[in-house]
Amino acid sequence: MKQIAYNRSAGFEYFIEDKFEAGIALEGAEVKALRQGKCNLKDSFCYIDGRGEVFIKNMHIAVYDKAGAFNSRDSKRDRKLLLHRREIDRIAGKINAKGYTLVPISLYFRDNLIKAEVALCRGKQNFDKKRSIKDREQERDTQRQIKNYQ
Repeated sequence: MKQIAYNRSAGFEYFIEDKFEAGIALEGAEVKALRQGKCNLKDSFCYIDGRGEVFIKNMHIAVYDKAGAFNSRDSKRDRKLLLHRREIDRIAGKINAKGYTLVPISLYFRDNLIKAEVALCRGKQNFDKKRSIKDREQERDTQRQIKNYQ
């Protein structure tokens, strides 16, 4: 499993509750650009439209330079995620009822297919973010002290 892109800010901005693996509908030139690693998940999110389909918004896949004149697509267009109906219904219920949001965590190859890992997340408050920074610094200090002690 080769990782293409990872959303680092998602772990800091949200409490990750549940993860799902989804396929993603792409074009040929986008797949070529992803094989080169030209993708950015920052500020991207997922939404469910009125027909019950899940789309990923604001994911930037760079335009493939060798695609020619036929590749006139936008680099930040909405891309459809492929999930089972039961998963979509479960996600939609939690998003509507409890105030969760659906955020893409990573993009990776699995058996020559491109998969997206999306997570059901709950937003963090400022004090939660400060606490996570404090915990991370404490962990770093203890690891440093253990290393110096040996």
